[in-house]
Amino acid sequence: MLEYISGTIQKLTPTYAVIDNAGIGYFVNISVYTCQKITQNSQTTLLVHEIIREDAHELFGFCDETERSMFRMLISVSGVGANTARVILSKLSAQEVASSIALGNVQVLQAVKGIGGKTAQRIIVDLKDKVTSIYQGEEIFVSQGNTLVHEALSALLMLGFAKNSVEKIVQTIVSEQTYTSVEDVVKAALKRL
Repeated sequence: MLEYISGTIQKLTPTYAVIDNAGIGYFVNISVYTCQKITQNSQTTLLVHEIIREDAHELFGFCDETERSMFRMLISVSGVGANTARVILSKLSAQEVASSIALGNVQVLQAVKGIGGKTAQRIIVDLKDKVTSIYQGEEIFVSQGNTLVHEALSALLMLGFAKNSVEKIVQTIVSEQTYTSVEDVVKAALKRL
């Protein structure tokens, strides 16, 4: 089984890349997330997951281990194939998928094209324990405004507040009202602490 491929990116699209390694061009399926992290004609290393079937040998490439681990978890779910997992990871980051699973948020997963209610529920049921054990101790966020939430939580933690209490308050604040800046979220949280 291949672990990674290093080489020059000869062709780059949002769904695949062709990597030249020692004169051999490897066709590697990628997510939009990975596409944004690499550039054409540059030297790169992609972690890979190889799928060998009777009719095809496919490579799926990832720019980091978090995305590859989530891909492998997703394809372990009955009814979720490699292309479906890639679509999920193109729409949501691995962290967003993990938070949706950990918190049982079916709507976030259903927002991905091709994922119905039953499939979203199956993903949550099958992976909830795995995700919580892997991401235990890491911050898991629900909302699409993850950067805003993450930065607000970081600021409050630096001010010395306990993680458990500020996480709940920040999530409540963000779900109640739309904020556009970290400062507004932090100010609102400080009023409630």
